[in-house]
Amino acid sequence: MLSNLKAFFIFASMEKVAFIINPFSAKRNYQPFLTELHAKVKNPLYYISESILGTDDFIHNHFDEIDIFVAIGGDGTISTVARNLINTQKILAIFPAGSGNGFSNETNFSKNLDELLEKLKRKKSRKIDTFTINGRLSINVSGTGFDGKVVKEFEKTTRGFKNYIKVSLKTFFKYKPKKVKFLDEKYKEYDGKYLMVNIANTRQFGNNAYIAPHASKSDGLVDMVLVKKFPITYSPLFAFRMFTKKLKDDNYITYLPVSEVEFKVNTKNWHIDGEFNKIKSPIHVKVQPSSLNILI
Repeated sequence: MLSNLKAFFIFASMEKVAFIINPFSAKRNYQPFLTELHAKVKNPLYYISESILGTDDFIHNHFDEIDIFVAIGGDGTISTVARNLINTQKILAIFPAGSGNGFSNETNFSKNLDELLEKLKRKKSRKIDTFTINGRLSINVSGTGFDGKVVKEFEKTTRGFKNYIKVSLKTFFKYKPKKVKFLDEKYKEYDGKYLMVNIANTRQFGNNAYIAPHASKSDGLVDMVLVKKFPITYSPLFAFRMFTKKLKDDNYITYLPVSEVEFKVNTKNWHIDGEFNKIKSPIHVKVQPSSLNILI
């Protein structure tokens, strides 16, 4: 009787919830999630996305009747769903199914459907910041330079953490630093050549690689991380600090907390939340404070 009553409340609370599945995430193995969802939720509303435009259309068509949109995928999928919910009362929830899952790690979502259903039943949320790069939404970490090139090459592989490391090492040895020139006088002292430039709303890329260990998604700022090309002998220390949340300002790394910044960089290769993008300079980064409701 008690289990049936619990099931009834879960079913009832799902009436204003929609699940959006990226079938290309998690090595295209989304069927176990769907099977478990059907076993635990009566007649769930879900959409298996065929494209970004299809996802946009699904959200638009169900916007008035749905309170919570659940993104099932990686950071790119989450960002696609989130951009439709910016500055509204709609709530974003996540079931992580990507290769890195940086944003879901930072917002305490796990691959446990029962935990997600309990959160959905409570419907508690809070507002967090997002930011834009030349008008394109980012929710987690975006960047250019070395990591933008890595993402471009990584997308040619079958993904996975091991392939990411292989691509990163191969790219590192032949990658030439990019020139960065700030348009605001107060940042001119940071003009120079950098291996990579990251804009961090949260602490990590994904896979618990903490590029900005002091970044906060609710302080109205992003951490601009400027990394100079370092000798190969420094790379073990860099990696150790990154995976233990201990990266800090030193001879190779500079952190600039900013709410808005403009600069030029001599490359168009960017990644936005891990997805490759072409973006022309000048670059305008702007924080959107408290712009997204996230399920807690």
